[in-house]
Amino acid sequence: MSDKVLNLAVIIGSVREGRFGPVAAQWFTEQAEQHGGFKVTVVDLAEVDLPLVLGPEPPAMATADTRPAAMARCSAALAGADAFVVVTPEYNRSFPASVKALIDWHYTEWQAKPVGFVSYGSTAGGLRAVEQLRLVFAEMHAVTMRDSVSFANYWELFTEDGNLIEPEPAVRVARGLLDDLSWWGGALLEARSATPYRA
Repeated sequence: MSDKVLNLAVIIGSVREGRFGPVAAQWFTEQAEQHGGFKVTVVDLAEVDLPLVLGPEPPAMATADTRPAAMARCSAALAGADAFVVVTPEYNRSFPASVKALIDWHYTEWQAKPVGFVSYGSTAGGLRAVEQLRLVFAEMHAVTMRDSVSFANYWELFTEDGNLIEPEPAVRVARGLLDDLSWWGGALLEARSATPYRA
């Protein structure tokens, strides 16, 4: 693990009405704060202007920042992050369009940084969304963590006030994920500081 406190961006991927994402994100944020190795910033995509229509140049090739001004705070949070955790549901065996829009509007912000996942869904627990996100983040030159937190049939696992009925298994996995993010986040931060990353 890194000795340095790292900036962790926890991204709430769902923008659907009645979404469960904020509950899962709050739970994971508490785990990260208890871990002690992170300063957490929550990026809620329901509060971010994410147009589906991009500019004429993709972010990877753009010579100027063409993102909407309303996206500036979100973009700054991603740029300042040393690691990410995407909290995502599984919609039709994949992840929400809001998450893809966020990824596509950015490029250097993801590079040479670790990405973890907290997923939720029915019997698969959102894992099919995670597997597809791994492919996308590889294209962004990000490093995804092998282990993830997943909640299958999540509506059966949490109380009405957002607490896990049986927290121990999920807490154990979350701690492992946070340890991995700390190690990778610290190692990649040191590497980026020594040699700026060029994709």
